[in-house]
Amino acid sequence: MEITGIFSAIIVGLIIGALGRLIIPGKQHLPIWLTLVLGIVAAFVGGWIATIFATAFLWVLLVQVLVAAGIVYLADGFYAKNAA
Repeated sequence: MEITGIFSAIIVGLIIGALGRLIIPGKQHLPIWLTLVLGIVAAFVGGWIATIFATAFLWVLLVQVLVAAGIVYLADGFYAKNAA
């Protein structure tokens, strides 16, 4: 991955983290900064998964958002158990 790809993944990851949080119903217990960090991770992981199967931009974006939603959902479950 080139440096421009890394920067774009970080920027897109911030947006994807917010979208992943919006997809999950109910109140989340994660702080917003952690959601954004998880979005960046999801952008890298989702981009890697999507490029294995296809390279269309919308497909990559869709996979990244779904990965972000899954990661936020799992992390929220762990965070809520530890906070209680």
